[in-house]
Amino acid sequence: MTAYGASATRDRHGWFLGLTGPQVFLVLGAAFPCWLAMAAGQWGTLLVLGPMWLLAVVLICVPVRGWSTAQWIGVLVRHAIGRIAGWTSFQSKAAAGEIEDPGEADLPGVLAGIEIHDGPPMTGRVSRPAIIQNHTTRTWGATARIVHPGIGMADDEDRNRMGAGLAELFEAATASNQVDLVAICVRTVPDDGTERADWVRHHARQTEPEISARIHGQLDAAIHTAAVRTEAFVTVVVREETIAKDARRAGRGLRGRARILYGILGEVESRLTGAIGCTQVDWMDSSALAIAIRTGFEPGDAPALADSKIHHEYDEAIAAGVPVAAVGPTNAATAMRTYRHGEWESIATTVLLPRKGAFMGALARALVPSQVGERRALTVFYRPIGQVVADRTTGRAEMSATMAAEVRRKVGRVERARERRAVEQIHETDEKLDRGRSLVRVSSALAITVPATWNAQDYGRRLDASVRLCGFTPLPLDGAHDAAFAAAVVPLGTGLPKKRRS
Repeated sequence: MTAYGASATRDRHGWFLGLTGPQVFLVLGAAFPCWLAMAAGQWGTLLVLGPMWLLAVVLICVPVRGWSTAQWIGVLVRHAIGRIAGWTSFQSKAAAGEIEDPGEADLPGVLAGIEIHDGPPMTGRVSRPAIIQNHTTRTWGATARIVHPGIGMADDEDRNRMGAGLAELFEAATASNQVDLVAICVRTVPDDGTERADWVRHHARQTEPEISARIHGQLDAAIHTAAVRTEAFVTVVVREETIAKDARRAGRGLRGRARILYGILGEVESRLTGAIGCTQVDWMDSSALAIAIRTGFEPGDAPALADSKIHHEYDEAIAAGVPVAAVGPTNAATAMRTYRHGEWESIATTVLLPRKGAFMGALARALVPSQVGERRALTVFYRPIGQVVADRTTGRAEMSATMAAEVRRKVGRVERARERRAVEQIHETDEKLDRGRSLVRVSSALAITVPATWNAQDYGRRLDASVRLCGFTPLPLDGAHDAAFAAAVVPLGTGLPKKRRS
């Protein structure tokens, strides 16, 4: 087995003893009454204020499921304000009968700023890739459906080659300084058997012996309940400010930005079909992307959409696909611990990379549905970091680690193995950057979707258990399941927030 992530370091290092700047100031501010009591010699008052200060330190610094108590209070307050203001509910224009433009996307939450364009013809392609414009984040992107043979039967040499190919992709993205995000999304759902039934219908022989037909029928019935369908997508996102100047020289407007984006897509595709080992990379047009979005929100529509596509090939009078204006859910509601979209309910979590690294393919078990009707999706986000920012971040991390080690030495505290390993990893990262390697910020979101009539909390616990069995730590994204669902399931490259509130 090939291990990856052993040289990974924390994305965010504290200013002092692991604390961020706001935490340090809050701790010092909470201690101010204690200092006044000491200055005035009020020792009795100090005995009362001391425990209160320690309680404040615990509320500010001690994380509970990834957040401190103060952060949880902020989440609850913002969620309550959102419910009162009506921000947590959504109804589509299609449900209200107010569609004006069938090509205008109508999506909830963080996807409200998405606009999908039909891009200009791509060299050597019949279809026109869909250009995803996010007005909120001022980004442009495109999504491809990919086919990969998997790594289940791959040996160490093949896995090393695939890992090296992925590293080369990010190094090229860092060197170009144009790619803002590369998102790899994998969705697994029990196979409904629509495409297999169509294949059997057209290839079955009328002269097949009765005993053979009976055996095949029994096999189909047994395999159907265990079959899992997997679909994978790659989304490439670039920022407006990084391509605006080149786009003006390439034709301005949508066409100019599409030309710059197509050049990046061609480079990414060559990397995917090269060392990474993808056998097929299809940049989706608007109709294909609309189906991917619709089946993300409504997994139950997948059999009908697949059946209409199959019959459309034989009879063009039969409509296939779904208009862009109707890809979203008819209604959606965000609760503190779940996200309901249409007749489905989802729970999302993020996955923390173990300190000791992980084996390639270790999360495969977390993607296996535990019951027919359940859908799981995982998206891994890779954000290449520029060389200047990477050097500054690594230098700040080295300074923080050196300061913490010096404080531990002066107070006589023994340095633990975990602390020594963290310092070594920071120095190793600095050496790799000096040799020309790139720094990539990695984050992930994992979501489980079940019918709204089921107990979603129970399936959320099953998802967490699957993640722990894979050797990772789950961190449920309570209070943000709508945004986390969009990041984990819908292949539009929205991503997770770049910065986390302190």
